[in-house]
Order: sequence, then structure tokens, then C-alpha cells
Amino acid sequence: MKIGHVEIGDKHPVFIIAELSANHNGSLENALATIKAAKRSGADAIKLQTYTADTITLNVRSDDFKLSQGTIWDGKYLYDLYKEAYTPWEWHETLFKAAAEEGLVCFSSPFDPTAVDLLESLNAPAYKIASFEITDIPLIELVASKGKPVIISTGIAEMEDIQLALDACRRMKNNTIALLKCTSSYPAPIEEANMVMVKDMAERFGVITGLSDHTMGSTVPIVATCMGAKIIEKHFILDRSIGGPDASFSMNEQEFTAMVKAVREAESALGVVNYDLTDKQKTGKDFCRSLYVVSDINEGDIITEAHIRSIRPGYGLHPMYLSEIIGKKSKQSLKKGDRVSFELIK
Repeated sequence: MKIGHVEIGDKHPVFIIAELSANHNGSLENALATIKAAKRSGADAIKLQTYTADTITLNVRSDDFKLSQGTIWDGKYLYDLYKEAYTPWEWHETLFKAAAEEGLVCFSSPFDPTAVDLLESLNAPAYKIASFEITDIPLIELVASKGKPVIISTGIAEMEDIQLALDACRRMKNNTIALLKCTSSYPAPIEEANMVMVKDMAERFGVITGLSDHTMGSTVPIVATCMGAKIIEKHFILDRSIGGPDASFSMNEQEFTAMVKAVREAESALGVVNYDLTDKQKTGKDFCRSLYVVSDINEGDIITEAHIRSIRPGYGLHPMYLSEIIGKKSKQSLKKGDRVSFELIK
């Protein structure tokens, strides 16, 4: 998979996405500053959300449209929340250009066909399907039909939902798909992260997998990396004091920078399957065990366990030959501390 100028997948670094979401808090200046900060923090991409209150819900004041599921937004009506949180569409071109100037990939989550039209006009290099849109099969088909990579979050998805979404992409002849393990709680409890699913989804569905994270801290992204995640998405904010709907579970620049560093170190630590030792590692074998004389031996003596032992360092005969040496005669006198070799015994 390739998004913009960045290759994603095996043998490539984890693709790290800074999610802008509502963290501009209604200020274009904040949004532009966030893009610069994301670049400084080591992100590969900045991701937007493309909707308006009217394209994502209805301005209806009934219980159906009022949040009461134990979220940080309980008591608000959906329309009011999204009116507060949305990224104005007239900003999009400016934000895409600003990201390009920073060398960041910029793409978005569309929430209806008009959003797809806008993003197509900006040559968006990929599309993200948000967790709660995984059941919107017509939207997924439309996005997939554009022939660009499709990244799908699975926060509220059962296995059937995931399969239906993948089938929708493949019906549109689009196999450039990634699935992100996600826990749709804000913030998400770390014990519900279930990072083993990153590896399982890759094997089960035959796609690139990753993490869309709402937990606090860097632990889950590090574990995801170790489980084979090739994409990590995390909400990013200049400063939580800015406020806004997503501020409480978003990372600031310092935290995001530390996460990126930790992920890169985890990648480096994973390495490759290789049983050969480097030259430096080979010198370490000098400190392994080998056979040495531990009690003086006279020429012709029968060698017993009292005469030789497996000790450090490793310059003597391999310990696996101990039983072969015991009971043999010594060809010459040997002193405590001499290395044992086959040449010294009959």
C-alpha cells in the first residue's frame, strides 16, 4: 500500500497518523499550527474529518438524538456536538496545502457522498472510514470506487461487519485495504485494547492492519507495533487547554513525540529473524562455558571429574565433550587453568 509518497506494509516503517479531528476548536490558526506541530513530532500524516452537522445527523431534539451512552459528551444533542466539532469545508484546501508544504500526507474521513466529492477535488490520496461508519456500505462502496487506499476502523464492528465492509471494497475492485483495531470509548480503557487482534485480523482477512487508538499514553501503540501494526493513528492537539470535544483523550506535541520515538524504538527492537551473530556478538562467546583443568593432572593419569569442569571463559573444549574426556589418560602433565583439548588426551 502506498499513500501519497509513503509506502506502508512489511519492510516499511509504521505509518503514524496525527488525527486533527476537532482539535482546532474552531480556529484555522490552531489547525495550521497543529499541522506544523505534527510534523515536528514525527508524524507521517495529518488526518481530517469531513462532515457538517447537517451531513452527519439531523437537528432533532428527541432522545434518539441525545447522547446518553456514558460518553464524555453525554447530555449533548448530536447536531450540537457535530456543529461544534466539524472542520469547515472551506478550510480543507488550505489545510491540504499546509500539510504538503510540511511534507505530511493529508487525507480525511468522509461521512457522506458530498464529502467524498470535496476530497476528490483536493486529490485526497486515501480515505478513512470511521468506526461508526463501518456499517454504511453505500459510503464504503463509493469511497472504494475511487481506487485509492481505504483504511477502516473497527471500533464497533463485529466480524460480520468487517467482512461486509471488505466485501464492499472488493466489489469495487479495490483490494488496497487496511483495518485498524479500535476501541470506541473516549478515552478507551487500556484493558480493552485487545492488541492480539492486530495480528489476528491481518491473518484472518489478509490485509494490512494497525491501530486507531483512544487510550491514554504510548503503551498500546508500542504493543500494537510489536503485534505487527503497520499504521498507528492517535488524536493530536497543540495543548489540551485549548479545549474542544476531543481534547481530553488527545496527545499534545510532547506526548506524541515521545510516542513516535517509542514506536520507532520498538520497530528497531523487533529486528529480523536471524540466528547469525554479528562480529561484536561473537566476541561475547569468549565468556561462555568450556572445559578447563581445575586440578593438576600428571602425565598418564586417568582424568576424573575432579580434574576438569565446565567453567568460564570459553576458550577450551565445548562442554558437550565432558563425558568423552572423563576416563581417558592424559598425554602430558596439565596445570590448573589449562584449556582442555582432544590433543592432550589418549
